[in-house]
Amino acid sequence: MELQNAVIVDGARSAFGRGGRGKLVATRLDEAGASVVRALLDRNPKVRAEMIEDIAMGNVGGAGELAGIGADTVARLAGLPSEISAMDTNRQCGSSMETLHRIAQSIMVGATECGIALGIERMGRQLGGGGGARATTRITEFNKRRLEQTPLQRNMAYNHFEDFSVAFQDEILDYSPVLSMTQTAQNVAEVYGLSREEMDAFSAESHRKAVAAYEKGIYKDEIIPLEVEEPVFDAEGNWVEAERGKTIVFERDECIRPGTNVETLGALPAVKGIVSPTGSELRITAGNACPTNDGVSAALIMSEKKALELGLEPLARLVGFGIAGIKPQVMGLGPIPSTKKALRHAGITADQIDRVEFNEAFAAQVIPSCRDLGIPLDRVNVNGGSIAIGHPLGATGARLVLTVAHELRRSGGRYGLATQCIGAGMGISTIIERI
Repeated sequence: MELQNAVIVDGARSAFGRGGRGKLVATRLDEAGASVVRALLDRNPKVRAEMIEDIAMGNVGGAGELAGIGADTVARLAGLPSEISAMDTNRQCGSSMETLHRIAQSIMVGATECGIALGIERMGRQLGGGGGARATTRITEFNKRRLEQTPLQRNMAYNHFEDFSVAFQDEILDYSPVLSMTQTAQNVAEVYGLSREEMDAFSAESHRKAVAAYEKGIYKDEIIPLEVEEPVFDAEGNWVEAERGKTIVFERDECIRPGTNVETLGALPAVKGIVSPTGSELRITAGNACPTNDGVSAALIMSEKKALELGLEPLARLVGFGIAGIKPQVMGLGPIPSTKKALRHAGITADQIDRVEFNEAFAAQVIPSCRDLGIPLDRVNVNGGSIAIGHPLGATGARLVLTVAHELRRSGGRYGLATQCIGAGMGISTIIERI
């Protein structure tokens, strides 16, 4: 069977709101998703709605307005024909990158010609006040006791770490896999000997670069302005659902902080609840981790043959995919094996990658992953990363691919990589080629 090329025709997203206390709290995200999809089609009039055969939504929370088959609801609200099939999927943080892979791979084998990969997440209300990196974590008594008990069987490892250049201490790999994501970041920082100062400096740069990108209008083509109801909060910061706010235009990521520097980040305490398996200092803070967010992202994907027939100018061609498992104790390093898989699939090497969008779940996992892969940090997240922009779990993957596609066009680079770690111990990676 001859494989077809799959291309990203275009992509768009909402601005990312602060989870629980941001400007999207009073907005139904299925309606926001429909607005993003509709805007995406409106600016690509050659792509008629009836050409879309499948729409797939990545989502982790799966509650409220996103329960059931949320992708189908979004499709109907966007006015798409009932003949379009729909699917929801949950691969934790990699959910919308997974939907992008599935749509693209269906096109590659000739099963479909056109589809939409969607990601939607509400981390404030939907996930019970947020379960992400900034949230206060709780290590259970079970986990604490594990430090004093006999080691776990080493045979439970998902792989044997041949892909890594460092030695993994037994104290870390034997630690219970029932962990908060913040604890895994502490583990990774200890594995690679990362200092608190190094991680804070990386995080401050994420904010600085994001502020500079907004000043240059970098994200203008990527973000769809949404008219939303401004939520009303009480004195304790809780959303007052019964009160109606005014209509505002939401078009800027809420968690970017101008003026963030190493000094301000250095004053933050370590996240409560984490422990050090090796007796080292606690290094993970709200400042060197991503926030919790609400948001929507979408990518329009088509066979290259069909795109050329329609006279379209796609952003990029999808050329490499990778998904890999890893021990959950060092969850953040999942992008190392998944990226190596994607590079093999694309038939290229890491030094050929011109731009990288690496999800900044934690500074602790981006720095060593890039080091292990041989990717210079000056090619990574050049317009800011998720520590500043935000990480609305299921919506992040498509955002990463979209952002690196736009950056390749701006910079003239050829190959781009989008990659992220995934809860429970995985990594997912996508390689694209500018057309």
